[in-house]
Formats: sequence, C-alpha cells, structure tokens
Amino acid sequence: MTAGRYILTFLVLLSLLSSTFAQKQKSKAQLQKEKQENLAKIKQTEKILDETAVQKKNSLGELNALNERITEQEKLITSIQSEVNLLDKDIDENMEIINALEVDLKNLKDEYAAMIFSAQKASGKIDKLTFLFSAQSFDQLIMRLKYMEQYGAARQDQVEAIIRVQKVLEDQVQVTQEIKKEKNDLLKDEVRENESLSNLKSKQKRLISSLEKEEKKLRKDLDETKKAIAKLDKYINDIIKEEIAKAEREAAAAAAAKTKTNVVSVSTALSTSFEDNKAKFAWPVSGFVSQKFGRQKHPVLKGIVLQNDGINIQTQQNEKVKAIFDGEVRAVAFVQSIGITVIINHGDYFTVYSGLKEVFVKQGQKVNTGTEIGQVLVNGDGISELRFQIRKNTLALDPQTWLTSK
Repeated sequence: MTAGRYILTFLVLLSLLSSTFAQKQKSKAQLQKEKQENLAKIKQTEKILDETAVQKKNSLGELNALNERITEQEKLITSIQSEVNLLDKDIDENMEIINALEVDLKNLKDEYAAMIFSAQKASGKIDKLTFLFSAQSFDQLIMRLKYMEQYGAARQDQVEAIIRVQKVLEDQVQVTQEIKKEKNDLLKDEVRENESLSNLKSKQKRLISSLEKEEKKLRKDLDETKKAIAKLDKYINDIIKEEIAKAEREAAAAAAAKTKTNVVSVSTALSTSFEDNKAKFAWPVSGFVSQKFGRQKHPVLKGIVLQNDGINIQTQQNEKVKAIFDGEVRAVAFVQSIGITVIINHGDYFTVYSGLKEVFVKQGQKVNTGTEIGQVLVNGDGISELRFQIRKNTLALDPQTWLTSK
C-alpha cells in the first residue's frame, strides 16, 4: 500500500473515531445524569429516613423509607454497572483500533525502509547527475528528472504518514489508559455501593422482624386508619356529588334560558385543560410513593390487602404542598387520625390533598398551579405523608399516570 492510500485509510479511520466518540459521549452523559439523579434521590430519602427514625424507631414509615432507599441504591448500582459496561466496550474498540494502527505503522515503516534501501542502492551504482545526463534525449532527461522528484515526494509523504499514524496511536493509547483508570474507579464505587446495599438489606430484615412482633398494635392502627379513610372517602364523595348536582342545575337553568352561563364554560375549559396535561403535572410535594394506587399487600401483616384510591407520598417534615393545577377550593375539612383535607375543583376533575397540619387557603378561593395550599402533618410515628387523589367526578384515578414520571 502506498503512503497516499495509508493516509486515505487513516483519514477514514479518524472520521469514524470522531463519530463514535460523539455517540459514546452522549450515552455516557446520559448515564452520568441518571447517576446524579439517583444520588439526589438517595440524599432526599436518607433525610426522610433519618427524620422518621428520630421520631420513632421501628415504624412502618421507617420501613417505607428504607424500602425506597434500597430501591434507589439498586438503581445507583445498575447505573454504575451500565457505565462500566460502556467503558468495557470502549476499551475493546480502542484496543482494536490500536492494533490496526500498529499494523499500519509497521507496514509504513517497512515500506519506507525499502524505499531508503532502494535509494541507497541506486546512488551506489551511479551518480545522480550521471543518471540524468546519460539520457538519450531531452524528453528522457525530463522524464528522469520528474521520476526523481516524485520519488523524493513519495518518501516525504511516507515520513508524514508515519508521523500522523504515530501521533494518533499515542493519543489512542493514552485515552485507553484513562478509560481503564476510570473503569477501575467505578469498580471501586460499585464494591462500596454493594456493601452499602447489603447493610441496608440487613437493616430491612431486622426492621421487618421487629415490626412482626408488634402485630397486635399494627392491626389496631390499621383498623383506626381504615375507619378514618372510610370517613374521609364519604366526605369526599359527598362534596363531589354536591358539586355535580350544582353543575347540573346550572346547566339546566342555562338550557332553559337558552344561554351559556360563564360558570359552565369555565368548567368545560378547566376540564379540557386538565385532561390535556395528563402525565405533565408537577408533584404536589417532594418525596417518594410509600403506597401506590389500588390494591396491594400490607408490607408486614400477612394476608392483609390495602385499598388506596390515591397515592401516599412520604416526604420531609414541614414540607409545603402545592396545587397541581388551576382551580377553586371546594372544601377544607379536618378528619381525625388523618389531618386536614383540601379538595380543589378543576371542572369535571377534583384533586384531594389529605394529611395536612395547616392550610393556607379557604373554601371558594381560586388557586393557580403551584399555589401553596398547606403544610404536611407529622404523625405520632414521625411519618410526614401526603394522601393525594385525582378524581373525574366520583371515579378515582391513578395519580401517578397524571404526574410527571420520576
């Protein structure tokens, strides 16, 4: 292969390297972003866990926070493993490139050595000037002169090609060494995080064992909570039915008068806007979902199934709760064992915020997206938890399908 062809191959390889590097950097940036998000969630969950444990050891709130902490730890380890796998792939590809460059460099040097040997052999036999002026004609003289110029240029190209390939090879070796160091650092992180996960799972096992010994108290607390939730659900349904009846009366009056009332048009617009924002709503409070929507097993008591018409979001103490959308406060009420509840109307939709110790709004007040409506209650077990519901009229919907994904 001539130096020109080596240079062409080298340029193609350099182009491929640049393209692959850009793609890898994007993938690596995504993984590092995920890892930073995991670390931020771990920090937040740690704070919730610490606050809950300080108030009362061995509570369901502590178990919920610990379960979430373990989930986030597992995600972090998975993220680190993905980074390691990406680096392994980088190292393998770089080694292939290095091997190819080393072969090219050897071939270039061998070819250059052959050219030097030929030049020395030729100069030993005949002087260059003699070679030129022994030409039989002027045309042959010109041809011999061009040949010598081209031969000299070819040797110079060969030298430049060798220098270029050597530089890329050196850079590639350095990059590979840096990647290997980064991989080793990540592997150390992975070992440390796995040790942390093992400790967390041991703590989880001890906590569950301790809670199982308090089965009698847990069942009593569960019965009280069920009664409070039943009372809350009846209150919510009564408020919503009253709102529906009111809207129907206004619609009937408007139809009789053959005009549209402003109340009806605003209600329809709010409903449409609310639906359009599905999966886009900001969370009403920071934290994690400690109990999901629908039916699920009790975390400790065997054979017990819990029903939730919303989600429970465990959060930090004294956290402020925000309205997720524009609307009007339809009710503010206190329910024993749960705390204060605020119901906001958004046309055909209603959002319910329960478990507040203090509220900043009143019935009939218009609120906007992000309006602070209250502060989360800390119960006797040290748990700060918001019970959040979304309903279309009386139908309970899964709030997690309406909020932005975490």
